[in-house]
Amino acid sequence: MFKVFRQEAFLGKLSYKRYFEGWYFKHVSRNLLNAYSFIPGISLCPENPHAFIQVIDGVTGETKYIQYSLDEFSWDSKGFMVKVGHSVFTDKHISVNIQDEKTKIAAKINYKDSVKYPKSLLSPGIMGWYSYVPYMECKHAIVSLNHDLWGEMSIDGKTFDFTGGKGYIEKDWGTSFPKEWLWLHCNNFESKDASVFISIANIPWLKSYFIGFIAFLYTGKELFRFATYNKSKITKLVKVENSIHISIMNNKYKMDMEIQPENSGVLMAPVMGNMDRRIKESIDSKVTVRLEDTKGGIIFGDNGIRAGLEVIDSIFHYFI
Repeated sequence: MFKVFRQEAFLGKLSYKRYFEGWYFKHVSRNLLNAYSFIPGISLCPENPHAFIQVIDGVTGETKYIQYSLDEFSWDSKGFMVKVGHSVFTDKHISVNIQDEKTKIAAKINYKDSVKYPKSLLSPGIMGWYSYVPYMECKHAIVSLNHDLWGEMSIDGKTFDFTGGKGYIEKDWGTSFPKEWLWLHCNNFESKDASVFISIANIPWLKSYFIGFIAFLYTGKELFRFATYNKSKITKLVKVENSIHISIMNNKYKMDMEIQPENSGVLMAPVMGNMDRRIKESIDSKVTVRLEDTKGGIIFGDNGIRAGLEVIDSIFHYFI
């Protein structure tokens, strides 16, 4: 019961079968010239149980998948800390040390002024009351909407300064990623500390499915939430040439997004706990966000870059 209020921590057990759990740590430098994400996690399946760290270079789209034995994975049972090999990941800092024949990565980056997603009894995380529903295929948590970075990263002999940059943390856990989905996050706007997120997915339910979504816009001062469970609606989801248009609304606000996908790399995703599905992710996309009230008054409008984006194109078929 109490785990639902600490969704950022490791929630599983190494004895689980057909299970995955993974965290997503995004880092963008102050000059916007460098963007890297680390994804530590575990894959529990009879075929190949293991821990892993995925790395994606948002500029080039190059990705790496480093596999570890399960005994190289550990965690803090009282807080949020996971360790994979010699690399440590928390909501306050990361210390990455990856050394093998193909990859040499060292990073020490501290996080400050982290903005946490609000929790309440009825809504212990971004999934709202769905957080209490058992046996869902995949669950999602936002660990930090936005935070500042201090530190540097060295990859294959090249050093990058991330001091003054922006970071973001989220996580997923369950058995499999959805059949189809769209995911976007960006916190590199001209508006200081603004952050936007949306995830739209095909969700299995009682031998059928529904298309559900969760989203937020943090303006740097106020958090606006949209989701299936709070009666918000998707009024538009369409791809026209190389541009994606999304409109969502509730009884108070409407948010429009125009997304320009850019360079992407191939990441591994879980199917029944096994990390053998290949998906494409960009952390170099662009997004224009506009938030209005029901009278048409503009609350927020800005252009974001270095956005994270994953799209399974068949998700658009539900909105034709």
